[in-house]
Amino acid sequence: MPSIYQLKPAFQNLLRPLVRRLYQHGISANQVTLFAMFISLLIAGALVYLFHTQPTAHAAYFLLIPLWMLLRMAFNAIDGMLAREFQQQSKLGAYLNELCDVISDTALYLCFMVMSCISAPLLFMVVFLSILTEYAGVMAPIVGQERRYDGPMGKSDRAFWFSLLAIFYVLSQSFSEHLTFKLQQLMSNGLLVVILVLLFITLYNRIRNAI
Repeated sequence: MPSIYQLKPAFQNLLRPLVRRLYQHGISANQVTLFAMFISLLIAGALVYLFHTQPTAHAAYFLLIPLWMLLRMAFNAIDGMLAREFQQQSKLGAYLNELCDVISDTALYLCFMVMSCISAPLLFMVVFLSILTEYAGVMAPIVGQERRYDGPMGKSDRAFWFSLLAIFYVLSQSFSEHLTFKLQQLMSNGLLVVILVLLFITLYNRIRNAI
């Protein structure tokens, strides 16, 4: 099954003029990486705080998730291009690139706990397996292979599916008179089950292709 990650080269070509401008203004790859992580934490923290302190807060705030997921994909491409194309690669940058992504993903996924229709144990399993798949990808160089980005549920794919979950949540609240709470639960958690199954396949693919 193909992964959204395969679209990355075309996406990078669109961003290349912006990357050149950032370099000319003295912006480094590590600065972009850290900035994207802090914005992810800010958005996740703001959503959790808002929905815990104001249970009647409008579900539309969750549209921040798909909007930011799209922008964050751009930031992830930009920091890599700055590092590779302008000789900014470093050992610190390699650590930041992996750790900041995992921290950002974990925060953004966990903020979905505020949805009353979401199963917390199921969400925790998805988060745990997401971290595990990234760890499996990072381990590939230990056995003499390149870092693995195999799908079908890589980082970009998870961004798409969680964006879809956020959009469904907003729509389900807007049309709540037509959707029972049990149906919202079934559809939301069903989507998480699909993500979980694809994460298992991704983990298998990354290990198999590395060895």
